[in-house]
Amino acid sequence: MDKTNKQLVLDGFREFAAGNVEVLRTLLHENFIEHSPGNPSGRGAFIEFIAAAPVAGAHLDLKRVITEEDHVVMHYHMTPEGDERGIAVVDIWRLVDGQIVEHWDVVQPVPEADQIPNGMF
Repeated sequence: MDKTNKQLVLDGFREFAAGNVEVLRTLLHENFIEHSPGNPSGRGAFIEFIAAAPVAGAHLDLKRVITEEDHVVMHYHMTPEGDERGIAVVDIWRLVDGQIVEHWDVVQPVPEADQIPNGMF
């Protein structure tokens, strides 16, 4: 039975959050397209970039997942070592035939608690 796009991305997120960057080799399409400024496209270049980025060693706390057709959206709290408040992240993934073919993200540092009375998450 084929996994749903949501389940594929969730499983990949959990593996990645546990420190397995190599999970991206099967999850990302070879011709993966990246839309975030400064991040490279292409599976190999993207994995090399991400393996050296703060996200690879950060604590990732998934808050919600939203799916629609071939898109999976994840909202999570990324806490890199030494960053007490962390960063709010929304990743948007588009999948085709069980692989991620495109990615967009929105990244925002979590401000002081008094600036967000209703919380970031």
